[in-house]
Amino acid sequence: MDLFELETWLREKNSAQLEKLWRQADHVRAHSVGNAVHLRGLLEISNHCSRECQYCGIHVGRKDLERYRMTRPEIEQCIHQLVDFGYGTVVLQAGEDPGIIPSSIEDLVTWIKGNTYLAVTLSLGERPLEVLRRWKQAGADRYLLRIETTDQALLDSIHPGRPYGSRMDTLDRLSQLGYEVGSGIMVGIPGQTYEMVAKDIQWFKDMDLDMIGIGPFIPHKDTPLSDTLSRVTSKKEQVSGTETMVNKVIALSRIACPEANIPATTALASINTKFGREKALSHGANVVMPNVTPKVYRVLYDIYPGKACISETADVCHSCIKKRIRSIGREIGSGPGSRKKVISSNLN
Repeated sequence: MDLFELETWLREKNSAQLEKLWRQADHVRAHSVGNAVHLRGLLEISNHCSRECQYCGIHVGRKDLERYRMTRPEIEQCIHQLVDFGYGTVVLQAGEDPGIIPSSIEDLVTWIKGNTYLAVTLSLGERPLEVLRRWKQAGADRYLLRIETTDQALLDSIHPGRPYGSRMDTLDRLSQLGYEVGSGIMVGIPGQTYEMVAKDIQWFKDMDLDMIGIGPFIPHKDTPLSDTLSRVTSKKEQVSGTETMVNKVIALSRIACPEANIPATTALASINTKFGREKALSHGANVVMPNVTPKVYRVLYDIYPGKACISETADVCHSCIKKRIRSIGREIGSGPGSRKKVISSNLN
């Protein structure tokens, strides 16, 4: 699809037309990545953060939040649990925490790869090239680094003090180092237009991303962007953060990037607790990330309000997600669920 077609679909409101989009995205998903839903155990190892993101509840300026870093024994216990659950991947996630010593992650990744079958995804923010290289050499398989928007002015408005090029440069370095690379956007950022989102989807394709995360913009109440309505300058062009709009972006991203792993995000489940994940899985998604963070820490990883599964134990979350996946006729994936690139040949 070109930019005009993407914008047209993003603006589409006719339910019959949208049903065509959902069917096409689901067909592409089934043909390209199959019927399996791969489970990635999400472990939020720290809520310390040095960034000032204007929407995030763990940003550095929030002084009332109790901060934590999980200990190595606590992390190992959680990893043993997700192995018992049969998950194929552990996702180690944190705020951009300078207190996380690179050698500790290097040692942890080495231990995981030496003692389990798990793939390791890191989501630890922007890091120097040498650190990213060491983590890859230790055995890390994937790296998730959300861009949130590819529009420079919009990115500057929500991420003060963060040079636009730094995140793009890091994504390029990750690819060069051999990681499977993931990124993604928020839908409904104040000032975000249809054209911006269409360009984001084109960027996903141009970057040939292995993983694409898409969720609604949900600002925390204790952040500068909590009052989103006052920030919207053009209601006609402003993209909404509704479930339908997010699913449009998921569907269009699946069509544009057939082989990519696309999660049904926790943020989507947070705005539709009953069927949020199921709808995303029916509109192109093929990954779910059950939270295995201990409850005592899970409530402190307070990035946005109303976060789904915040009060559940890992066992309850695991059981619930399996039932949800099977209820829509999908199967639980086995193994790491890495992207399988289709190498096309030119037979001229």
